[in-house]
Amino acid sequence: MSKRNEYLSWDEYFMGIAMLSAYRSKDPNTQVGACIVNDKNRIMSMGYNGFPMGCSDDEFPWEREGDVYNTKYAYVCHAELNAILNNRGTSLEGCRIYVALFPCNECAKAIIQSGIKEVVYLSDKYADTPTTKASKRMFHAAGVKLTKITPKKNSVLIDFDESKI
Repeated sequence: MSKRNEYLSWDEYFMGIAMLSAYRSKDPNTQVGACIVNDKNRIMSMGYNGFPMGCSDDEFPWEREGDVYNTKYAYVCHAELNAILNNRGTSLEGCRIYVALFPCNECAKAIIQSGIKEVVYLSDKYADTPTTKASKRMFHAAGVKLTKITPKKNSVLIDFDESKI
């Protein structure tokens, strides 16, 4: 008997974990996840977009339009920053971060400052915005490698039916 051939690559596996983390987000419009991995393919941390601890998901606004004070943009912590902050005291120097959506300029700063050396992303749908252009400018200046992943599969089914285990 030979080994199974249809297994996930490391990149697909870690992007899958980032995507699964995104399902924890309560944002009604955009769900983003992040997974930070070291050079030994060990997960260092994960995160998803949401409000900071102690800020109720029911009391803070999820609106996208209006004055900034009454929109989610003044309060939401992005997946990348959450993943960096969720890492408790371990160096992220030389790690890779897997993200569903290309990082904004604020997250780019945190990624660079934490020592992460590669950003692996699935979507770059805001590529033409000034903040994404600023992210790329900083990443290039800091020597952070940018890798757009192209998974072999469009989806992976997670089945919680214990009779199939």
